[in-house]
Amino acid sequence: MVLLSKFEEAVIINAERFEISTNQYPGAIHPEGYKFLKQFRLDPFPRWTFDVNGIEIEKSILMVYGENSVVCRWKLLDQSKISNLKSEISDSKIELELKPLVAFRDFHHLRHEDAAFNGEYQTEDNLVSIAPYHEMPTLYFAHNATAVEGQGEWYSQFEYLIEQERGFDFSEDLFQPCSLRFDLSDEAAVIASTEPQDVSFAAVFETAETRRRSNLIKAAGAGDELRASLVLASDQFIVTRHAGKTVIAGYPWFSDWGRDTMIALPGLTLATNRPGMAKSILTEFSRHISDGMLPNRFPDAGETPEYNTVDATLWFFEAIRAYVEKTDDYDFVRKVLYDKLVDIIDWHIRGTRYQIHVDTDGLLCAGEPGVQLTWMDAKIGDWVVTPRTGKAVEIQALWYNALRIVADLAQRFGDAENNSEYSEMADIASNSFNGQFWNETDGCLFDVLNGDAKDGSIRPNQIFAVSLAHTMLEHGRARKVVDKVEADLLTPVGLRSLSPHDPAYAPIYIGSPLQRDGSYHQGTVWGWLIGPFVDAYLRTHETGATSRVAQFIDGFRIHLSDAASGQISEIFDGDAPHKPRGCPAQAWSVAELLRIIERHK
Repeated sequence: MVLLSKFEEAVIINAERFEISTNQYPGAIHPEGYKFLKQFRLDPFPRWTFDVNGIEIEKSILMVYGENSVVCRWKLLDQSKISNLKSEISDSKIELELKPLVAFRDFHHLRHEDAAFNGEYQTEDNLVSIAPYHEMPTLYFAHNATAVEGQGEWYSQFEYLIEQERGFDFSEDLFQPCSLRFDLSDEAAVIASTEPQDVSFAAVFETAETRRRSNLIKAAGAGDELRASLVLASDQFIVTRHAGKTVIAGYPWFSDWGRDTMIALPGLTLATNRPGMAKSILTEFSRHISDGMLPNRFPDAGETPEYNTVDATLWFFEAIRAYVEKTDDYDFVRKVLYDKLVDIIDWHIRGTRYQIHVDTDGLLCAGEPGVQLTWMDAKIGDWVVTPRTGKAVEIQALWYNALRIVADLAQRFGDAENNSEYSEMADIASNSFNGQFWNETDGCLFDVLNGDAKDGSIRPNQIFAVSLAHTMLEHGRARKVVDKVEADLLTPVGLRSLSPHDPAYAPIYIGSPLQRDGSYHQGTVWGWLIGPFVDAYLRTHETGATSRVAQFIDGFRIHLSDAASGQISEIFDGDAPHKPRGCPAQAWSVAELLRIIERHK
């Protein structure tokens, strides 16, 4: 939910008012506070420095770890300015006025003026509270203001240009219940929270969070600025679900997805030396296995999990493999996960939801009309943009990898029967894959086989047949796959989802929801794919690989300050300059970049 949208901020110097906020309204920018903005930085929190007639004011924002609380602080950077003013004017003072603008809405929607909105607020002992709707939390403002004045006004028609670009509702009304006035001879502080807070703890919260972040960087052994930034970015996606941990796929509009969580787990937790987090995530998701499948998505409002995925379950195996490679904690896998992995394989052999089953050739078949099961899952109404029904190339790579992982575990745990069965199944799958998927014309792999139909689209999915721990390809073919992907799909910020030589290629991800979803996997660049590409590149290139990998990473180094500061975006345009699009902070984008840096440093 979005409860507090923003503050309108004004600095008052000897009764002269300077508005330092900036808003977009129809046909106008008002106020023009950006003209006073001198600097923005992450240090380690967002900090803005405003220069108002030679007086510098710093604003900072931080979120309290584990709480629905945000600490906002404003301070003069040179308190002597007040003394200088008072020497000129005896009763001189510098004040700050804040007007909270509240929305109280679901994060997928915008607020519009509503007669049912209860704008009354309560105030007591440096605490203001407002609860416009019974079904939403109360919002508390702990503050050290010298005065609170009632207002009760609607601010109308804020415009959000990115929402307009995306074809969504882009005009919002926000309610201002009151104003807060502060004397800037001392620091001004507000803690906005869903619980009552004590404003005197504002500095304590900042000190504690600074220390916590420093400890994360130290524990991860992140010795340079890039890795330190990625470690802090990774921490923002790991949240609590029931008694365990899970991963938010992206901000601001994704919840926790099974596929994204399993792909992101090695980078977010293992590359940062937080194996306990990984263990908690694996345990939590193992509780939700149903008919041999991991959930694709936990809906925002907590409804029944959705299981419309073929690959999330297979990524679960790879996440477990990465976990034991890092920790050697086979005892946990044997006691908690092994029987579930065996059950998953059994379900896939006999068949589970959405026609997911092992075919007579040992390959994994999946899909039915109107359903999108792979990570290329865009759907508009009844139109599945990339259905990929049948035998998708990365699903075969993941299936083979899963069989080899469980066979290895079976051998370690003295389960000779399953070791023999899964090893034989893997051999059969490998023979069938090499016989059916090689595209001799293009020197790479077909993307999907469905009966006699062979989809020769040049997509990044084939890279997983080289990058995963267990591969079915011999070195010569693997090298050709990597070279083809590099030639057609590689960009400075990841891999294109479709070759630009394909007639269906969409160079720009922009427009209405229909236009954007139609291009989501039709050329759009995905940052997370740099991970498997680097793994595959290093596996197939014996000389000069290290310097090339450094080049692959450099584009992301620049991007850290290009969209959401300190974060990696979900997607980018297929054509240069590869403008960032989609979620400005995406878990698997951060995770895969961090993983390959740590693995191949």
